[in-house]
Amino acid sequence: MFAPVPWPVAPMQFAPSLVAKLEREAARFAELTERISLPAVATDGKKLPALLQERGRLEPIAALKARFDAVRARRAEAEALLADPRCDPDLAALAREDLAQLERDEPELLLAIQEALIREPEDARRKVIVEIRAGVGGDEAALFARDLYGIYKRYFDARKWRVEDLDVSPSDLGGFKEVVFAVEGDGAWARLRFESGGHRVQRVPATEAQGRIHTSAATVAVLPEVEEVEIVLRPDDLRIETMRAGGAGGQHVNKTESAVRITHVPTGLVAICQDDRSQIRNRASAMRMLRSRVWDKEQEKRAAERAAARKSQVGSGDRSERIRTYNWPQNRVTDHRLEQNFSLEQVLAGKLDGILDGLAALDREERIENLV
Repeated sequence: MFAPVPWPVAPMQFAPSLVAKLEREAARFAELTERISLPAVATDGKKLPALLQERGRLEPIAALKARFDAVRARRAEAEALLADPRCDPDLAALAREDLAQLERDEPELLLAIQEALIREPEDARRKVIVEIRAGVGGDEAALFARDLYGIYKRYFDARKWRVEDLDVSPSDLGGFKEVVFAVEGDGAWARLRFESGGHRVQRVPATEAQGRIHTSAATVAVLPEVEEVEIVLRPDDLRIETMRAGGAGGQHVNKTESAVRITHVPTGLVAICQDDRSQIRNRASAMRMLRSRVWDKEQEKRAAERAAARKSQVGSGDRSERIRTYNWPQNRVTDHRLEQNFSLEQVLAGKLDGILDGLAALDREERIENLV
């Protein structure tokens, strides 16, 4: 005879909103499975790839729904046996052990379901475009923008991510008025998405003779690099201009019209690229930047709607939001969303995982809280 197990064992609490979303996603998976089997859809080269991609994303959730149903059925069966006064003692003992096992298994299942439901399609993106612009502070802000570029570059190098400069506007003292670069690597978007916002520095500038601490700022924008199939820019909506490149670069950049400026007329968004000697390559880089900026603009409405529904501690990515302060005299970096201080020396070396891990954990908590 098995040792008695206290009964009833309380079931793991699966929030109704969690179960409702799990059921919706599983139902959508079943609907897509049926749709792609239809001849009209299976032969549609435009619709089928998107449907297959969505179905692939939902397949793990459908599998979790099947596990959830099986666990719920096991619990119901065990509880029904124990509620029957005529139940055989050996069966009752087995039912008690099964309930005890469910109590151990259900937390892991709950965590798996939460992780699957809070995951967004964008989380898997490997390519991003990062834009750093000097803000208030003149030459010192431009030098700080260069420092930020160096911090990120060291972080990317340590992860062996690929980096490609798209456009660089240097300042007179060697800083960056603006620098735009592409990054490619596993988890790039998920790791970097919350770097968007205002970065503030407090330090004594190299040009300050009195030794006074100045406050300067730079903004960072992290945009997913959008493929051509994700957003269509109609030729009629584009105004493409060529011009002579400015700045350093020798005689070539000043004598040939290699620089390209593309304006998306409906939104007024502009992308300029002049770094390459080839007008064709500059045009391709400008188009990459413009696609991401137009996509980002279209997402603002959705982000505003989500922000209205909940106030995110991690941040919305609003460029005007101050997210971090780099304090040289006190050798610390303060992330205002985490309300934590980090070593300035470590951050300057590109060791950002402490900050990024904290932001990822905070974002995960918010996603679970707002799961509907």
